[in-house]
Amino acid sequence: MLIPYQQIATETLNSLIEHYVLREGTDYGDSEISTEQKVAQVKAQLQSGDALIVFSELHESVNIVSKAEFHAMQSQDYTSEPIY
Repeated sequence: MLIPYQQIATETLNSLIEHYVLREGTDYGDSEISTEQKVAQVKAQLQSGDALIVFSELHESVNIVSKAEFHAMQSQDYTSEPIY
């Protein structure tokens, strides 16, 4: 289920993004980027629609994913064979 970032309290949204950024451990090459800059980048991606906040009822968790990742997850869910 998609959660619009606008419906999340600012402090909660910032904590969610910070947790995501710290968990990702992405290598940014030769230059170091501060956590604050990474948070700002993710927030900008949410505002532009390039990133989405997704709640998984199955895992009872929240995650930030790219729009492409979300579409891939959706198509995978619908094309998977049922398990009996």
